[in-house]
Amino acid sequence: METVTIVQLTDTHIRPVGERVHGMIDTYANLTHVLQQLRASGRRIDALVLSGDLTDTGCPEAYRRLRDAVDPVAAELGAQAIYVMGNHDERTAFGAELLGIDSATADPDATHDHVFDVAGVRVIALDSTTPRRHDGRLEPHQLDWLADQLREPAQHGTLLVLHHPPIRSPIATTEYLRLEQPELLEEVIAGSDVRLIICGHNHLTGAAALGGVPVWIGPALSYRIDPMAPVGRHRGLVGFGYSRIDLLGSTMVATAIEATPAEMVYDRAEQDVLEQLAALAAEAR
Repeated sequence: METVTIVQLTDTHIRPVGERVHGMIDTYANLTHVLQQLRASGRRIDALVLSGDLTDTGCPEAYRRLRDAVDPVAAELGAQAIYVMGNHDERTAFGAELLGIDSATADPDATHDHVFDVAGVRVIALDSTTPRRHDGRLEPHQLDWLADQLREPAQHGTLLVLHHPPIRSPIATTEYLRLEQPELLEEVIAGSDVRLIICGHNHLTGAAALGGVPVWIGPALSYRIDPMAPVGRHRGLVGFGYSRIDLLGSTMVATAIEATPAEMVYDRAEQDVLEQLAALAAEAR
């Protein structure tokens, strides 16, 4: 069975050296901790997709810190590095530092929408941001462009990436800041080969569907919000994670990975566990 593995890192919120998010979260340490985990895993990873809010304030220095951490690891893994805009990002600095666009001639109103081939999976990155706003929007020209991209199916289907979730939320704050008019996106992807939509923004892990297409909200790499905070409260908590997206046959499977350091319960040889499970299954027959 042919497999493709894509790692989603979202809401990294990198700041310049010496600065911490909310005065306490060292987001750069979180990022490098996860990158080291990916290197140490020895697993094949075809792409690293960073799905928005890559920096906390759009500072060029922060983008350089991010790029200098991510790109060497991606190269070592043989993985593509795919950068996607979020509402905390700034288009000109994002384009200059991560995409190599000349800031002197860049159009600050031009969205960063791109298509990538990752081992036969078409990854489409959409810029769902509007400058100086935290909610999301896709402009008519972006939807037309997306429709053109989807006219022909890809070898292994399409993974759509945008920062703002195109689905409802039970939490008032994230509901307020979601993608506007998701029905317009639903119309475009109807009948297409889009197999999964991945996003971030909400600083929690969640799943739903848009017109029958699964939607995955990946855990944030900076900190998480409390989905069960007391009534009337909005709380941020220490903790971070990321996602692995695997193409298994014709299905894309999203898995949340907890990255907050924790005590090991056990560490066994995988083959020993498989043999034990096989023996238990044989006994049950």
